Amino acid sequence: MRAVQLAALQDDSIEGVTAALDVVTGFDAALVDGFARVSERQQAALAALAGAVAGSPLAAPAAEAVAKLNTGAIGPDQLSALAAARAALLGAVHDALVEQVDTALGRNRSEWTAMANEAAPSPLAVGSRAWLGELAIAGWRGVDHDLVAAADQTVEALLAEPALRRLAVLLDGFTAELSASAPIATAELLPIRRWADLWARALLLSWRATESIAVESVSGRLLVLGVDVHEHGTAVQAQVYGLLESVGAPVRRVRVSVAATKVDTIAGPAIWQLLGAHRQLLSALAEHRVLELTEMPLAATGDLVWQDERAKAGEAADPFVTATVLLPQALAPAVAPLDRDPVHIAEPVLFEGYRIVDGALQLDAHRVRVEVDALPSAGPLTAVAVRGSGAMIGLLRWDASGWSVRPLAVQRKVKGVVTVLHGGDWALGPTDPKVAKAQAKSGDAVAVLRERAGRLLRK
Repeated sequence: MRAVQLAALQDDSIEGVTAALDVVTGFDAALVDGFARVSERQQAALAALAGAVAGSPLAAPAAEAVAKLNTGAIGPDQLSALAAARAALLGAVHDALVEQVDTALGRNRSEWTAMANEAAPSPLAVGSRAWLGELAIAGWRGVDHDLVAAADQTVEALLAEPALRRLAVLLDGFTAELSASAPIATAELLPIRRWADLWARALLLSWRATESIAVESVSGRLLVLGVDVHEHGTAVQAQVYGLLESVGAPVRRVRVSVAATKVDTIAGPAIWQLLGAHRQLLSALAEHRVLELTEMPLAATGDLVWQDERAKAGEAADPFVTATVLLPQALAPAVAPLDRDPVHIAEPVLFEGYRIVDGALQLDAHRVRVEVDALPSAGPLTAVAVRGSGAMIGLLRWDASGWSVRPLAVQRKVKGVVTVLHGGDWALGPTDPKVAKAQAKSGDAVAVLRERAGRLLRK
């Protein structure tokens, strides 16, 4: 990314973004105290939300929902209409920001093609909707351990159903966060936007948990750009960003997501062992290799439905060469309707010739915040490495404070030699002797837990 592109990206003159976000903020604040008894402040926030979608197909459902909430009639249909209105506003903000990125960087993007979804909502998903309704009535201030525990059986049943795994994992993480904070009545600071995001997304997923998305089979070369590791107490997910070269098609930007459940004691480099079933993918990450794909399913969202047996790690490939040569011309994937939210923006970019000053990447007079606090402990990327780098592959992201970049890989000079540090370098085990020694000293948590689980099963 050049300085002129960064300048275009930081133009804050996009019409309507601030106003839309203010409406969402008002609704999120109304969720804090719940809708058991709607106050004047909450009524104003709900009216603003309905007014913001008055010119859309959501106008009638949103207005009806607000009217019923004001009279104390609260049901899943009304709450779902409000969640949909909130999602529509954030979707509009998302689209405006993505268009700004595409214009600034000169990128092309696929159009979303909707598919009919004839599957009836699962009874399990309907059950989750009832609990989410209780949560909205109580509000965050009314959350206690009993309310959170009421979701346990629903989450357990959802986790057992593969088609509902997306909703299940979201609710599992959401309830874990609420449980860790409960009781919340006297808490000083609350993650209001985050909890509202999780609540609204779960509610909408309960209606479209099995949404149909077009899938094709692709063969070709997958060149890895980087990996973004997401981790919480009960799950870990590695999202690999790359470029797909296939015969008869333009270079496409794709993503691979693999995940596993975990416990709190498994952290740092040990999490890669939980993803050991994806050996070819981990080899490509650790050894910077191309992946040769054969008939791998690819969704319209640009997500490869990963099947490790259909991939083979091949020749070496420098991610920085890939980013320099192929990324500018790669076709970006379409965005699914439920993913049209600013929080999901993650655009791979290459930065060169910058300086890191006070936690920000600086190109000429233009700056963008670097998310050094988000660096995972599962790889060699550290704040020190980022600050001393001269080139970076990162994910361009956006939040209320503006644009930021999350590092995936950096180039830096170590004793005069250019070294590449990649977030997936430890996918086959730590390459840093000190880290490897510390891990060996503390013991293999994954092996111990597996041995204990096996012992319990044998009994």
